[in-house]
Amino acid sequence: MTSPIFSPSPVASYPPPVVNGERLLADLNALDFERYTTAELQRARTYITQTLTTAGWTVSEQPFDTGVNVVAERPGTDPNAGALLVGAHYDSVQGSPGADDNATGVVVALEVARLLGNRKTLRPLRIVLFDQEEAGLVGSYAYTQRSKNLKNLDGVVILEMLGYTCFKPGCQQVPVEFKVELPSDKGDFLAIAGDTEHLPLLNAFSENHQPNLPALVSVPIPFKGLLTPVILRSDHTPFWFKGIGAVMLTDTAHLRNPHYHRPTDTPESLDAAFLEGNAQTTVNAVTALLGRPQSFLSEN
Repeated sequence: MTSPIFSPSPVASYPPPVVNGERLLADLNALDFERYTTAELQRARTYITQTLTTAGWTVSEQPFDTGVNVVAERPGTDPNAGALLVGAHYDSVQGSPGADDNATGVVVALEVARLLGNRKTLRPLRIVLFDQEEAGLVGSYAYTQRSKNLKNLDGVVILEMLGYTCFKPGCQQVPVEFKVELPSDKGDFLAIAGDTEHLPLLNAFSENHQPNLPALVSVPIPFKGLLTPVILRSDHTPFWFKGIGAVMLTDTAHLRNPHYHRPTDTPESLDAAFLEGNAQTTVNAVTALLGRPQSFLSEN
């Protein structure tokens, strides 16, 4: 028996739109400030909300005890098709402007919203910017604890640090518990982790990958990450524990980026071409997933 998740199917009938690299950098620079205090987080939410509203989305806020998640959704053409959620956390740790962690995820989510917000697709598209990820995934746990947020939700794409590269041999680390084959010992690839119960969602990224984009390394995670706890440090985790398929896209964070959680995590430390390529990889896969019909989600 297969789970009601994304199964292999042809790509969407129309080509994915093209990412605007200059727009990504403009968003990144607009978020170039620490996002830790109440005032700083409100400033970030204001920018996020204005950007989504300008792109034609209706935006709402979901407050919880210690923060606020920002949510926007537009319908699909098939009333029986479940939604695809694209999300990222917008908070940073104290003392870091968090350009890679996680302004890069936010700007890619905003670009997905701009490019796919007015497209007619079978599936609804939901954009969620989570608060308080750095405090222990508090925002995404709060989101998944509301049953209405999980109703009609079929899959989740979490964007977590997408802009840093390193090219010195040996600069890319791999935890010993992961048995993955890397293209090299340099940090020039995008890693995509997904739970093994929903492999078609993970596979959609390689199926729709263009050869001119940064290399992809797919990392299937068994047992919802309980054997590899280092992978449970981002906002896909609460969805896994609710049985919802989710993938996390990442440049591998501290396994590559020496600026992680430091004052030097600034836009100047990032690789703009790498970020743009990863944004296009995201748009390609999300476009295809939004076009997959409900019949491919039913249990057999």
